[in-house]
Amino acid sequence: MSTASSESSPAAYDRTAELHALDATYAGVRGLVASGVTHVPRIFRVPDQHHESRQDATVPAGQEPAAIPIIDLGCGDHEAVVAAVRRAAAEWGFFKVTGHGVPEDTMAMAMDAVRAFHEADGGEGSDKARLYSRELARAVKYHCNFDLYQSPVANWRDTLYLRMAPTPPDAGDLPDNCRNALFDYAHQVKSLGNTLFELLSEALGLKPSHLTDIECNQGQVLLCHYYPPCPQPELAIGTSRHSDGGFLTILLQDEIGGLQIFIEDQWVDVAPTPGAFIVNIGDLLQVFKSC
Repeated sequence: MSTASSESSPAAYDRTAELHALDATYAGVRGLVASGVTHVPRIFRVPDQHHESRQDATVPAGQEPAAIPIIDLGCGDHEAVVAAVRRAAAEWGFFKVTGHGVPEDTMAMAMDAVRAFHEADGGEGSDKARLYSRELARAVKYHCNFDLYQSPVANWRDTLYLRMAPTPPDAGDLPDNCRNALFDYAHQVKSLGNTLFELLSEALGLKPSHLTDIECNQGQVLLCHYYPPCPQPELAIGTSRHSDGGFLTILLQDEIGGLQIFIEDQWVDVAPTPGAFIVNIGDLLQVFKSC
């Protein structure tokens, strides 16, 4: 009979303990990067079969990749805009909008404010430590992966979460360096959302106010994601494959890119367009449409 020595036996992997250890830092993925980590921890490592499935579903070599529609809301031809929204929502479920009326300064200031929050030091007494939470009832919170303890692999991402409507949070609940920029941004994007609901109502053959009349526009949540530089990007993923559960997502990309959508059995890259928002028809709106 032979026995294996403790030196030759791999140490037991306690995933739950690693997740709790990460959570206990209140610093998320950004904290790992700031500490000088050179390898992706195991909790973030994506299984090989995930990479293989993504590779198999990319656009074949030599084939021109598709590009999601871009709709100029300010073109002056309302009927053409409604038709474009109808076609894009039905065929893609995604489209970009320009001419939307949200000032570029508002967009840039919100992006800068969010980046400044995420890149600030954590530590005792910081906004990050004050806001770090997984409590569902909190309107303003910061955390690393909302589903950290449920998902099979952690995403290389931190998030500042703000529930701005129907009841806005107290100003003091927001981070000091984000407060004014994000209140202004939320107000402007809420207005854009109302415009989009009107266009979608008309695209469905309904009166313009229909979707707002049934209160599809009552809620508003800002998810301010941050993806720190990854030492081994081939081993991790920023956001797992998912669909958005709400009525409508209005997404502001930074210049780095990396977003993909899955359509007709292929992953399609969505390159950033300066000054544009990406609109995603959410699950609830799709359910409404099919009823």
